[in-house]
Amino acid sequence: MKYLLLVLTSLLTGMTELMGQHAEHKDSIANQQLKEVVVIGQLSTNKAKTMRVLSSLDNYLDESVSIDMVKRGAYAWEPMLNGMTTERSVITIDGMRIYGACTDKMDPVTSYVDITNLSQAKISHGQAGAASGATIAGSIDFMRKKSGFDKEPLAGNIFTGLESSNMQKITGASIHHSANRFFSDLDFIYRDAGNYKTGGGEEVPWSQFTKYNLSATTGYKLDSSRHIETSLIFDKATNVGYPALPMDVSLAQALIASLSYYYHPVKSIISEWETKIYYNTVKHIMDDSKRPDVPIRMDMPGWTKTTGFYSKINGRFGRHSWNTGVSAHINSSLAEMTMFSDTPGEKDMFMLTWPDVNTVYGNLFVEDRLQWSAAWYSEFSGGLGFQRNTVRSEFGLSSLRIFYPAMDKGKNRFLPAWSFSINRKTISWLHTLRIGYGERAPSVSEGYGFYLFNSANRFDYIGNPFLENERSLEAGLSSNYRSSRLTVKMQANYFHILDYIIGRVDAEFAPMTIGAQGVKVYEQLSAADILSLGLEANYRLGEMFEANTGFSYKFGRSKQGDKLPMMQPFSYLLGVIFRKQTFTAEANVQGSAAYADYSPAFGETPAAAYYTVNASLGKSFSFSGQRLRLKTGVENLLDRNYTTFADWNRIPRMGRNIFVNVIYSF
Repeated sequence: MKYLLLVLTSLLTGMTELMGQHAEHKDSIANQQLKEVVVIGQLSTNKAKTMRVLSSLDNYLDESVSIDMVKRGAYAWEPMLNGMTTERSVITIDGMRIYGACTDKMDPVTSYVDITNLSQAKISHGQAGAASGATIAGSIDFMRKKSGFDKEPLAGNIFTGLESSNMQKITGASIHHSANRFFSDLDFIYRDAGNYKTGGGEEVPWSQFTKYNLSATTGYKLDSSRHIETSLIFDKATNVGYPALPMDVSLAQALIASLSYYYHPVKSIISEWETKIYYNTVKHIMDDSKRPDVPIRMDMPGWTKTTGFYSKINGRFGRHSWNTGVSAHINSSLAEMTMFSDTPGEKDMFMLTWPDVNTVYGNLFVEDRLQWSAAWYSEFSGGLGFQRNTVRSEFGLSSLRIFYPAMDKGKNRFLPAWSFSINRKTISWLHTLRIGYGERAPSVSEGYGFYLFNSANRFDYIGNPFLENERSLEAGLSSNYRSSRLTVKMQANYFHILDYIIGRVDAEFAPMTIGAQGVKVYEQLSAADILSLGLEANYRLGEMFEANTGFSYKFGRSKQGDKLPMMQPFSYLLGVIFRKQTFTAEANVQGSAAYADYSPAFGETPAAAYYTVNASLGKSFSFSGQRLRLKTGVENLLDRNYTTFADWNRIPRMGRNIFVNVIYSF
């Protein structure tokens, strides 16, 4: 740890000295986005952050120094924000709450959208992200792509792609219409992939997938200050393999719909008033019917339904820029498991792994920015959430009462949150110091899960309805620098988490899953600490070259000094990009130190240090207002066989992968 801090200090010192050489440039950062932003799906430009323009949303998120992606296969990676899994973060699509339907977290919210739907992901750290719900790590809000009013009357893309490692075929199109009072956007994408190959050419069985995604958005202007929007996303994945798990997915399907009303008053302290109602439903079916040799056949379907709304107002008064909002949603989560008997006449075994848990959540949130002077401003946000969980299945309730006889059917919780930051902004610098406090309720699995098998440590997990709220005291520090040639972003986020929820072995209970080592029950550590560090830099070398780099590191310990699981070792990216008119060339090296500081108590194993080399070429052709863009490249050029700390059961990553993307824009 001391060595790591020394390295980071040296890097920051060197960056500061380099920045001093560019301080004379007068590029203001007044319009910089204060939240971290991941730009997604720039199909018609040559400035996408990922080499593969048509890569999945998971790959775009993996570029962020704040996010790590847990991989159980080639599909539906789970995003970890600031070293914490999805129980401790809030992930929304245009502010809408969506619940995955898989007890094994094989369908995060990110798996039900695609790059054609989205324009960017806004990342907020800690309680700065509490506007959409109770959180510890922060929030990720995916913003829908929409053309808006008075833009190009007709525009669109047709695209296709091919990748060699798993022979993934990508096809899709989008079309956009815009007029003075109406706009519409329609897009479709199809992905179909076989098993991928590791470095050295070994095939990874059960890593295939097929995905369809269809999205539509329309807007209608009622008058000069009011308009409405409707949005629909349909996503369907079939035949999805998970090589790191004992089961695959025959169907993962979501329908996401919303209706929004916008009001922009004239000459008012209110800038915008947005109100949205939404509904979504998710269906997820795990099965092992295609696995040739399993101890017992199982089906594990799950369903969630969520109905919600929010209403938020942004405005300005004097030195104050403020926003306030109220939101609420109702969710039901139900999951089953059936073990099919191999003995004639013997009954199958059935249980509810999520016992039809109904969650009612409401939240009131306010935020105010006070401009003290030209250079100094402060931001305060506060919120109070109310959550009630109710077990609606009598069968599920009686099953949990085997372990908790005094358990009530429902439980109420209050979830406060606040955050305060002081900021200094100059022509080239933006410094932020933030503190905050927040609480979250246990997830459905943590509170009410019934024999949920974790294949990494081979334990069955049982929820605990008597868990207290998890509480977090946090501090954050960030510095952003921008000149005409150099951009640097540095951030550090620290979380002191009280009543940290984690599974612990309970020898009194016998496992249900064949081959399980035992049973863990969700309990609470008195405290745990997590530190998340990140640095990104981009430097323009003349008119045609630019260099970029990124470093990140996560550290987590319990109060007793035990290692917390899934903490990213020191990781890095070093790259260079050449651009000349319509031609681009890019090369980079990505790598990580060894994952030696792992947690055997949670089933973790070490992972060796690694690095990969990646390269790409791109060329654009323009004619008659249209554009054809070609992009080709190779990932893992040296065909290295490697795995990382975030690969479930240390499943190997993809080997050499040659890709071709073709995009026609009009």
